[in-house]
Amino acid sequence: MMIRSASATLLLVAALAASACGESATNADGVTVKEDGLIVHGTVGSEIHTPDEAAGWTKVWSDEFDGDQIDSAKWDYDVDCWGGGNEERQCYTARPENSALRDGKLVITARKEEMTGAAFPPHMRSTNEAATATATKPYTSARLVTRGKASWTYGWIEIRAKLPQGQGTWPAIWMLPERNDYGTWAASGEIDILEAVNLGIPCEKCEGGRENTILGTLHFGGEWPDNRFTSTEIAQPGSLDDFHTYSVIWSEGQFTWLIDGKVYATKTADEWSSAGSDGANAPFDKPFHLILNLAIGGGLPEGRGLGGVSDEGFPKEFAIDWVRVWQCESDPVRGNACPIEEDK
Repeated sequence: MMIRSASATLLLVAALAASACGESATNADGVTVKEDGLIVHGTVGSEIHTPDEAAGWTKVWSDEFDGDQIDSAKWDYDVDCWGGGNEERQCYTARPENSALRDGKLVITARKEEMTGAAFPPHMRSTNEAATATATKPYTSARLVTRGKASWTYGWIEIRAKLPQGQGTWPAIWMLPERNDYGTWAASGEIDILEAVNLGIPCEKCEGGRENTILGTLHFGGEWPDNRFTSTEIAQPGSLDDFHTYSVIWSEGQFTWLIDGKVYATKTADEWSSAGSDGANAPFDKPFHLILNLAIGGGLPEGRGLGGVSDEGFPKEFAIDWVRVWQCESDPVRGNACPIEEDK
């Protein structure tokens, strides 16, 4: 979600990879299984169960959003009018108008309203000029982070959410490193669990005639502008204007992305690297924190679909039902000993 180019090529990857632990074989359906019949990692399109405590998965963190207000012990806010390095058009705020709990859900709301605020985030305010600079944007929204409160190395992360529709919308569920151990973005990595842009707009090439694609992406390589990425974009049948469960299973040397329990991408360590380390799994071997945000505009949405940002249908809402994080209790160092079971 950090720095994008509207002309960037999306690399379509549909790879099957076996786990590094245990004996395995490939069955007639092309699904890699261990000798006891448990899934290691499925092919694209295979379905797998939610993490099973009996198999060693332990829920280490969650937010069901059942309270009266956002839990400050779990979430903080990024507040600025920077634009994320993508020329996004919103100011992020901590106001209840832009993020609040409603009917057991976290609702991030983007509004069409002009606001002036800090032109840079705190980590970029190193000079007096940057510290006092302001920017004015035509929209407001919110970006919630677990930075400084919760972060994880490896795990099974699931978020059930309903995505906003319309040209220029850019909801994201993603992760950034808790520390830049290998250098600034993107040498220390970025994990995009879910991104979508311009959902629901007319699209001649899309099934059903409406935009209905989602993206899962890793960013890595050198510090900007020497960053690199690998991304998978897939179309979903029908509309995404409903609640779906978006997941990533992150273990040593491997990521698997799912929607509603169905695998749609797998990426392995031979597809990434970090200029800041020669480690085999760097930069994705350090703690990362979670981010939930709704951007308006920016290079990716404005360069696609109908172009630009449409003012129709505001305010826009990004609703999150729950967030859950499991880890493999028996293998916290590598995160890949616990089995992943195929749906029967």
